[in-house]
Order: sequence, then structure tokens, then C-alpha cells
Amino acid sequence: MSSAAAVSTSIIDSTVISRLLALPLNARQAMTGSVSGRHRSPVRGSSVEFAQYRKYVPGDDTRRLDWRTWGRTDRFYIKEFEADTNLRLALVVDASGSMGYGPAGATRLDYSRKLAGSLGWLAAHQGDAVGLWGVGRDHRQKLPAKRGAAHLKLVLDQLAGLEAQGGTTILEALHQAADQIPQRALVVAVSDFFIEPAKLKQALQHLGFRRHDVALFHVLDRVELDFSFDRPARFVDMEGGETLLADPPMIASRYQEAVKKYLAEMDEMVCTTGVDYHRVLMSEPFGEVLARFLLSRLQSKGRR
Repeated sequence: MSSAAAVSTSIIDSTVISRLLALPLNARQAMTGSVSGRHRSPVRGSSVEFAQYRKYVPGDDTRRLDWRTWGRTDRFYIKEFEADTNLRLALVVDASGSMGYGPAGATRLDYSRKLAGSLGWLAAHQGDAVGLWGVGRDHRQKLPAKRGAAHLKLVLDQLAGLEAQGGTTILEALHQAADQIPQRALVVAVSDFFIEPAKLKQALQHLGFRRHDVALFHVLDRVELDFSFDRPARFVDMEGGETLLADPPMIASRYQEAVKKYLAEMDEMVCTTGVDYHRVLMSEPFGEVLARFLLSRLQSKGRR
């Protein structure tokens, strides 16, 4: 992975990566793939982790007979093990207009790029396949998940080229990912999720039906939650372009109530879908966010 490490991009922070290398990126459920890897497969194989016994049937490999069990029971049993396989990481990164919120060089999209790019680097480093779905008005291209440093560079270059423009198309992208990713994958979506939680729930259920492991990074700014404005201001819809001149103290209570209702609906959606959900503030160092994410998956590796 030395060539990947040499990729010149603002997305990858070598200091953060070096701290995260000791933490593997695990799947929460069984994966399928074409090469041997670190992730548990739903099929049986011959890795070192024992799964179960089953009765011998003609045609089974006799080298896997358990002779001790035969000596105790006078019956032939085969040892089955969990087969390890590689993970497919599908990054879905929102590039709608609202992702341009924030100062130049430190927008929501910039933060999301670092989260997604770092996860892609870590997955590629451990031999897994990485793909990208850019989501936005002008970013509907897809990079299928593949392994290798050259493909990782292509993913990072495409991430770097995303621009925050237009309305959100993330629901469409998630449904397409559910339909078009051919095998089980870890689908990581990074967005502000300024959409109806009920509609997001439908997309997540679609992914779950296809047996994908789904993780969401919900990237927000503290000001969006607190609405801590104290003087008249002009608010701009970054996706539609409409503007609204308002006196914040007059609308603050209604705004905060709407935000509270929205977040409660998101929490309910997470509980019913079982997705791996992480609400993130842009003020948090992204390396700490990723460390929490990776650590949370150590205890849930390989669940079916």
C-alpha cells in the first residue's frame, strides 16, 4: 500500500491514519467475496475458527473427519469452520448543495470527504475492496468496489472532485446501491440527511433486505442544532436558492422544536432498522469519530 500512502490529497491525514491502523475495519455480519480475507463468510470453509459438526455424507473430504468423535460414538462427523472472505466497502457521499455549509476548506463536504476517504484507505490497506457513489446533481457516477492501490487512488481523486451543488439525491443513490451492488457489502453513507426520516427508513430497509451492512454518518453543525443567532439574518436554502429574512429570537423556539422532532424520528428509525448510526458534529476531530466507529465494530464482528 505504499503507493496509496503516497497519494497527494487533502483527504488523507497521515497522522490520523497512523493512529487508526491498529484498529481493523470489521463487518457486523457475514460477507461474501472471491478472495480469502479477514471477514466471516456465510458459507462454510476450512479456516481456523470452528463452527459446528455435521454428519458425514458420501463425497465429503475425508481429511475433515473428526476421528475422536468417531471413537466415542462410532459415527462419522465432519468438522465445519467459518470461511473468511474479503469485504466490499461502498462509500456513498452526499454532494448536494447543503453539504457546502461551512467556511472554505472546512465545509460539511470537506469533513465528509475525510471520513469517507480515511475509511477507504483503511479498508484497502487490509486488502478489502473499495467503491464510491458520489451523490448530487452533477455526481451520479459510480466506481464499483475493487481492490488495489491504483483503484484506491481513483476513489480518492473522485472524492476530491466532488462539489456541493443542487438538491439531494441520496435516497435515489441508496436505493440504487441496494439494487446494483451484487454481493453483500458494508455501505457507508455520509450526509446531513436533510430528508424525511420515513423515506430514509425505506431506503435502509431496502439495503437491509439485500443483506448489506449499513453505517450512517450524520454530519451536523452545532449552530444548526442550537440556532444560536441573536440578530436579524438572511437565511439561504443551499439546495433550492430561496432566501428568508428573519429575526432569530422570534422563530428560535419553533425551529428548535422542529429539530427535536426530526432527531427523535431519526432515533426511532435507527432503532427499527438496526443500522450503525453515528451523529457527528463538525467540531469533532474526524479521527476521533473514526476511532469510535472502528472500536464499536470490534464486538460485533461477523454477526449473521
